[in-house]
Formats: sequence, C-alpha cells, structure tokens
Amino acid sequence: MEFFRQTSIDWMGKSKFFFALSGFLLLVGFTAIIRNGGLTYSIDFKGGTLVTVRFAQPPNQDAIRRLLPQSTIQSIHDVTNQNANDIVIGLEEQGQGEQAIDAGKTTIINALSQTFPSGEPGKQDINSESITTKVIADYLVSKDPLTLSLAAGSRYTQIAQQISAYKTSKGIITDLGELSNSGAPAQVVTSLRAGFYPGPFAIGGAEIVGPKVGAELRRQAVLVTLYALAGMLVYIAIRFEWIYGVAAVVAVFHDVLITLGLFSLFHQYFEISLTVIAALLTLVGYSMNDTIVIFDRVRENNRLMRREPLAAIVNRSINQTLSRTILTSGLTFLTVAVLFVMGGPALRSFSFALVIGIVVGTYSSFGIAAPLVVGWNNWRGPKVAVSSGSAAGTRPGTAKRVPA
Repeated sequence: MEFFRQTSIDWMGKSKFFFALSGFLLLVGFTAIIRNGGLTYSIDFKGGTLVTVRFAQPPNQDAIRRLLPQSTIQSIHDVTNQNANDIVIGLEEQGQGEQAIDAGKTTIINALSQTFPSGEPGKQDINSESITTKVIADYLVSKDPLTLSLAAGSRYTQIAQQISAYKTSKGIITDLGELSNSGAPAQVVTSLRAGFYPGPFAIGGAEIVGPKVGAELRRQAVLVTLYALAGMLVYIAIRFEWIYGVAAVVAVFHDVLITLGLFSLFHQYFEISLTVIAALLTLVGYSMNDTIVIFDRVRENNRLMRREPLAAIVNRSINQTLSRTILTSGLTFLTVAVLFVMGGPALRSFSFALVIGIVVGTYSSFGIAAPLVVGWNNWRGPKVAVSSGSAAGTRPGTAKRVPA
C-alpha cells in the first residue's frame, strides 16, 4: 500500500530547517532542565512515601502544593472514570519502614487539614482513619439507639463492621444518610449523625518506596542506553559504513535528549519513572529501525545510481520509503496516542514519552541522520576522489560511497 507515488521532495535541501528545528527543541529542553535544577524524578528513584487520598469534591492541587512544596501530586482519573477525585501524594523519604509511612501520612494529613478545614464541634470525622470498627461499635453501645440493652454489644459490633466495610468500598462517605445502604437501621444512622460528620477527604492507603533504585538505577539506565547505542553503532558500521553508524547513533541520542527536555518542560505533569526509562529504551530501538530502513534503501539505490550525487540518492531513498514510514509511524502513533488518553495516570508518563519519541524519531531518521551522512560525504569527497580515482579508476571529483 502506497500513499505517495513518484514523489520528488528535496529532503536534503531542507536539512537546514530540520537542524534549526532540532536546535530549537534542544535549546528549549536544556533551558527547562537548567531552570528546574535538573530532571524531575519520581519516588521510584528518590524513595519516599506514597499516600492515596480520595476527596468528596475535586481538590485544589495548587493549595496542597503550597503546603507540601517538596511533594509530588498526581491525579488518578481518566476519561473512563471522571468522578474519581483521587490523588497520589508522594513525599521524599522521612525514615525507615513503618516509621516512614506514619511520618509521611501525618505530614500529609496535617497539610490537608489546613488546606481543607472542616468539622463540627463535638463531632468526629467519619472518614478519618482513627474511626475504626471498634470506635463505631463503642459509640453505638453508649447511645444504644436500638434499645438492645444487654444484647447491644454483639449487635452493634456487627452493624459497625457493615458500616466499616461500606466505608472501605466507597472510599469516602459524602453524606451520613448513605450509611443506610450498608444495612444499618435508620435509628443507627440518626444516632451517628449526632456524633459524626463526613470530612472532605479520606486516606485510601499508604506505602513506602525505598531508595534502592535511586542513583544506582539512574546510572544503570544510562549505561544500558549507552551499551545499546554502542552495539547499534557497531552493527551499522559493519553493515554499511562507520559514518552511517555514527549518524544513526547521533540521531537516536538527539531523540532521547529532546524527549527528556520536554519532560523537564512539563515537569509539573510528567516525571521520570521506571516506566519512562522503559519507554526511552523502546524509543531507541524504534528510531534506529526506521533509520536502518532508509539506509538500506540508500545502499540499494547506490548500485543503480552510481553516477548520481549522494544527496540525490538519499532523496530518492527517502521518497521511496515515505509510504512505509507514514504507515508504520502513523499507526504506532495512533496506538500510543490512545494509550496516552485512555491509559490512566499509571501509563501517562510512559505513553507521553512514546508519543514524543515516535514523532521526533521519525523525522530525525530523514532530517538528522541522512543529512549527516550527506554532509560528511560532501566534506570528505574531494579528498577521497584523489586517492580512489587512481586506485580504482574512479572519475576525479566523484566521492566514494557505501560499497555495494
């Protein structure tokens, strides 16, 4: 299937535009990194406490950030679940084990209580973690709304368990009247109204992430990427020529730097996590594959167009593979775009890296890698012409290209 037939776009004539575009994107990215003091890493790398909080109403995240300036805040909602007012608040490590979890939760709860003040004199927050099954049961026994007298203990404990189970399943109680859905009698709900009120938020869970993947993992991620690029450089140098390998590696490295720069530019929405590292490695392979396809066509056309300048051969090769590039890159882009929109917060940073990487990686194959090869050939061509012309019968002024 071909979208374009007999195209004759002068890609090499537009190489200055591609270099200018890349320079601009790299400049924007580096400026953002310098301004932000480096890349923004997730708790995966820094270590700390993650606390999930559900709100009765959409929370003001800016107000939370003002009281927790060192925290990371991520919304948990997507197009399939717009009514879930959940956020995950991450704090850097404040201790070890349960001590760290308790310290992180206490810090977050205190900040949220200041940000979203509420309460009624003489009443307790039904959404508070301190309101356990025992607390509810003891309250009901003391009030005895069902006038059970001696049999109150076991019956109210059962009702309290039903209420706690319902509260856990809902995540947050927005109106005490809904407790009747748990099976609690109307008299019990009325009694609870006198002693409790529904707070604006509830803690859904907390966990600690150790710093074991911190600096060591970042170092290993960099090494893995460099090893992959080195292996690709060797492969392409053997399959084509060393300059082709260098150009391909430079283009891929350029893709990664632009992607990281955009992550820094939008650091308030995306951060570098383990899944983003996986996306960057995926990007390296994807971009390299697209570049190799073009280089392979250049080698084939070099046999058929020996008297043509290399720029013309590269232009023809890119035009011939244009339909293939649009099909593969376009379909892949649509897939990751849907993942970005529908995948939820867990995959948002991962899919963002792929969305940016596919766009940048596609244009760098013909806008960065190919012009580098042509530019190198033009720079060294006259020198090669002298030596190759006498040794192999090459016409003076004709540069040596990839061996067929």
